Amino acid sequence: MNELELTLGWVAKTVGGRLQSGDPALPVGDVLTDSRSLRTGDVFVALKGPKFDGHSFVEGVLERGAAGAIVEAAGSEEQDPAHSSRRAGPALWTRRGAVIEVRDTLRALQDLAHGVRLAAETRVIAITGSAGKTTTKETIAEMLATRDRVVKNKGNLNNHIGLPLSLMQLRTRPDVAVMELGMNHAGEISRLVEIAEPDVRVWTNVGDAHLGFFTSPDAIADAKGEILQRATAATLLVCNADDPRVMARARAFVGRTITFGTVENADVRATLIEDRGVDGMRAHVTTPAGERFLETPLLGRGNLANVLAATAVALDAGIALDAIVDVASRLRPADRRGAVARLGGGIILIDDSYNSSPTALRRALEVVAHESRCERKIAVLGEMLELGDHALALHEECGRAAAAAGLTMLFAIGGAPARALADAAVAAGMPRDSVAYFAQSAEAVAPVSAQVRRGDLVLVKGSRGTRTDLVADRLAAEFA
Repeated sequence: MNELELTLGWVAKTVGGRLQSGDPALPVGDVLTDSRSLRTGDVFVALKGPKFDGHSFVEGVLERGAAGAIVEAAGSEEQDPAHSSRRAGPALWTRRGAVIEVRDTLRALQDLAHGVRLAAETRVIAITGSAGKTTTKETIAEMLATRDRVVKNKGNLNNHIGLPLSLMQLRTRPDVAVMELGMNHAGEISRLVEIAEPDVRVWTNVGDAHLGFFTSPDAIADAKGEILQRATAATLLVCNADDPRVMARARAFVGRTITFGTVENADVRATLIEDRGVDGMRAHVTTPAGERFLETPLLGRGNLANVLAATAVALDAGIALDAIVDVASRLRPADRRGAVARLGGGIILIDDSYNSSPTALRRALEVVAHESRCERKIAVLGEMLELGDHALALHEECGRAAAAAGLTMLFAIGGAPARALADAAVAAGMPRDSVAYFAQSAEAVAPVSAQVRRGDLVLVKGSRGTRTDLVADRLAAEFA
């Protein structure tokens, strides 16, 4: 493997900084922002935020053998006194090891990642959307890995800090990098596209996640639409033909376009769709490379759309359709993203506690509604955060969807929006004594566990901040 070797001099030039001390020819190891993970020979980037300042750790990492540190140049006397250590630090740091001074360490990290991306000459695939980014990323990576060397974001490293750190993996010169791009404000995807310069862009959908930061779903679509920027005629866009907001904006794309979905003119199209509840999905898929029946254990139509998107990417990359169908049949959800656990006594737990949004919750409830092989259906639904002024209305809509899913019991967890969800479920026909509300997940753990019995299906879903994972973990441990 011909790994891309970085030196202190190359790093300094790429980030537009000044190498204040150290040998420019010195090779460097990993580039890190967490001083606790640093090893001898690594480069430390001293990021700062409202509650931390990485410059406080520069002296320590240099003493422990770091190849160098990227720091911000000393400012004027108007600089925040809380960061006064930065004014006094450079003279001391340069006696400890190599120091690269820049105006902005976050910008330097991003510019360095962009430099690595260009030097590695790896094909980059970037994914955005309100839901399904991680599943689509994982599925694309699995399909392409049947032939290529692939890297992808680690965990949820998909924002203005996480994406640059993920792109550092391109130093190994893989064939393909599959990167999801996360955002909750306008302008963020634009910057991530600038850093990653993706050859392939995948736009899964437009939903209501983070609606509290935007005036409308159309505003979210405009922000997600930044994925279309900086394209050339050779750039590929893979987009959701079933989503009118996506398609309205995709018309302005300057490169090639491949669509996926269920509508008649989709390039990769699913028909004869069969929802198998907790056993996943089956559909007949028509593609430019032929037709096949495709099965996947991933749950629901949302995940079927994610598999269709990955299929479009893989086919364009030259992966055989039979290989794609084989991979789809063996897919497994990421941790806490619709993972199905078959517990003792025939209890089935759907752990979808990683995050939630109204669109994603409705899709999860559709899976529950299509499952008929259980004694009872129970949902533990945590408040969905970042919905702003829309929170109460959207939670009420989801409460009505919960009632329509045929639930036997509903546990709602969180603040006023979660209570509104519970009340709406009752108003839509669920008996009052089958619906319970708790302010905190910790308070719900024991009552939920006490109600679950043999043959039950239990869906656990909520925003990360609601911590419904506590309930999922208790059920998994108690009924293992």
